[in-house]
Amino acid sequence: MVIKSIVVTSLTVAALVAIPAPASAMDDHQHGSHGPAPVAAPSTASPAPKDAQEVAITVTSKGFEPSTVTVKSGKPVKLVVTRKTERTCATEIVMKDFGVNQTLPLEKPVNIVVNPKGPGQYRFACSMNMIAGTLNVQ
Repeated sequence: MVIKSIVVTSLTVAALVAIPAPASAMDDHQHGSHGPAPVAAPSTASPAPKDAQEVAITVTSKGFEPSTVTVKSGKPVKLVVTRKTERTCATEIVMKDFGVNQTLPLEKPVNIVVNPKGPGQYRFACSMNMIAGTLNVQ
């Protein structure tokens, strides 16, 4: 019977596990060194069209507030979502009708621009689909 041993170094493990780079490594990469690639910017980086209807939504211990928002049909909608509590499963917002799945960092407003195709009710929810609200387009 032959027993072979396998040695796994910390370098090998680090290559197999996604470990976020510190900010300094990200800065180095942007200046030409060979560090990890920077993470894609969240949707907060994309500007909303000038005619977008802006709606503020806050995530509290009660959920999305307001849980129902009404906008006019025919114009883009800019949702400005700010999570104000750690005690929630709504650390992301998902809008399946628009292909949105956006992280909601604590105390940082996140801009989400959607273009409803027409009147109707469009659901937004946490990633577990437990806390939800409605975008009512009239």
